[in-house]
Amino acid sequence: MEVKGTSNGVATIEDRILRITGYYGYYPGYSSQKRGEGTQANTENSQENHEKTRCESCTSTFLKFVWGFLIILSVSSSWVGTTQIVKITYKNFYCPFFITWFSSNWNIMFFPVYYSGHLATAQEKQTMLQKIRECSRIFGEDGLTLRLFVKRTAPFSILWTLTNYLYVLALKKLTATDVSALFCCNKAFMFLLSWIVLKDKFMGVRIVAAIMAITGIVMMAYADGFHGDSIIGVALAVGSASASALYKVLFKMFLGTANFGEAAHFFSTLGFFNLIFISCTPVILYFTKVEYWSSFSTLPWGYLCGLAGLWLAFNILVNVGVVLTYPILISIGTVLSVPGNAAIDLLKHEVIFSVVRLGATIIICLGFLLMLLPEEWDEITLRFINSLKEKKTEEHAEDIAESGIHTRSRSRANGTVSIPLS
Repeated sequence: MEVKGTSNGVATIEDRILRITGYYGYYPGYSSQKRGEGTQANTENSQENHEKTRCESCTSTFLKFVWGFLIILSVSSSWVGTTQIVKITYKNFYCPFFITWFSSNWNIMFFPVYYSGHLATAQEKQTMLQKIRECSRIFGEDGLTLRLFVKRTAPFSILWTLTNYLYVLALKKLTATDVSALFCCNKAFMFLLSWIVLKDKFMGVRIVAAIMAITGIVMMAYADGFHGDSIIGVALAVGSASASALYKVLFKMFLGTANFGEAAHFFSTLGFFNLIFISCTPVILYFTKVEYWSSFSTLPWGYLCGLAGLWLAFNILVNVGVVLTYPILISIGTVLSVPGNAAIDLLKHEVIFSVVRLGATIIICLGFLLMLLPEEWDEITLRFINSLKEKKTEEHAEDIAESGIHTRSRSRANGTVSIPLS
């Protein structure tokens, strides 16, 4: 039996085989139709997979924004609570270095909190010792040795203590709103140090933000005429912001980027260093009666523990937030502590804000927000503007086309009808 060659020879042969064998339900072109149905099914499956991927991506983005919103509230609330409790503690207990030292010791609990989360969520669980060895790689391939413990931890511990101590001291001279606003200048100082030391990319908008931060500082100092507690408080708050910026730049220079586990290990190491080596300082201040209290029973342990707990929660939330959501949202949570403190100062402490202080606070916060712009913000803005122009051009072209069609239809309706001659 001769098989005729066709453009679809395979399909013809399959049809003849099905006809000869008497396949139930056969009709000519059956195999070709089945193949077409298979192709259509594959196309539908690929479309379904694409839609499923898009749906999962949208869900992931939505969850990140939900986590971001919750963490923004938690970060700003914890920082506002920390600042306000310091102000309350000062009413009966003015020992700023003891407050700083006591709060820094709570950093020891950072890694146990992280490891508890690991045990609760990880599928492949590791022992505490295994996790410590894994996270200690932030100090190098050999992990944390005694030499590295002193060499790497000492400068960061000193900067950490200096940052917090100056911040706590400034709260005695200024309102919580002023101190939290001035502390936001650390973002501008960090950019300037990174540009000089780390040779980061130059960005004109961030230079403008740094100038705005400096302008806000000068206005804040000028608010009370460059004298009294105001200028001292401004100097202390700016010193705290500068120490914080230096801490972050040195961390990036020597230790690079760290994941959540490595950050938890590092913070706990800072806590141990603080407990071992810096404990002598509050003892010296006590016996010299610089920071003196009658007995340990008279200490406001409730406020001290609440302050230390909120400070620890703030540091944990900042590092957890980088994992769960977008880092920019963490920074927004920090700057939102300024209006939070302002609301409490206004409603509870009945603080009256002068126009100069209010303007300085707004300028500093705007400069902080400018610092959050990404490096390629100008390219993104140009692409957005071009897309808007293209969209307007397309809409204009569509309007012209529609008006032309409408004009032609009206001319046809009003024109004469020609009758062909036979």
